[in-house]
Amino acid sequence: MRTILIANPKGGSGKTTLATNLAGHLAQRGERVLLVDLDRQRSATDWLARRPEDMPTIRGWNRQLDKKAMGETRPDWLVVDSPAGMHGDRLTNALKRAERVLVPVQPSSFDMEATRNFLETLCAEKSVRKAKIEVAMIGMRVDARTRAASDLSLFLYEAGFPVLTMLRDAQIYVQAASEGLSLFDMTPSRTAKELEQWQPLLDWLD
Repeated sequence: MRTILIANPKGGSGKTTLATNLAGHLAQRGERVLLVDLDRQRSATDWLARRPEDMPTIRGWNRQLDKKAMGETRPDWLVVDSPAGMHGDRLTNALKRAERVLVPVQPSSFDMEATRNFLETLCAEKSVRKAKIEVAMIGMRVDARTRAASDLSLFLYEAGFPVLTMLRDAQIYVQAASEGLSLFDMTPSRTAKELEQWQPLLDWLD
């Protein structure tokens, strides 16, 4: 079983968007996927409830279920949508179970400052210092034409972790979420630009 932790203490940074679409990609290629929703808002759980029955199966787990229910699914992959504000022992314990960590960041000064502090905390974690897990960063809701996008690019490349891709701010993400779908469940002609941006992230997973 492989585990991907998606983490950033800032609410609204794009964690659930990444988690649901990653889960959709893995399910589409035939993997057994468990989407772990640790957020109090349970957005990933609600997305699963909207997911059409004819789509590839993604199992879900949240804090209302017991740990036995997680093990019974026998997943190939755990995709963990972490809560805002996760730190201290909760972060340490989550990192112990993860092989890879994705840190999404949006192009705003508030998001970048919160992420800067989080990355300092992350670097102090033993598992990260000893390179036992891989950490990578992703720009979210980026409009490449803006000054904010340039500021985000500089921030990401100075952060000290690999930057995989910049995902544009596109309405297709909103549409997919409302239908319980991922980009990878939709007609490729609708998602061609997005899938091109996702490819470096998918290559990193493999």
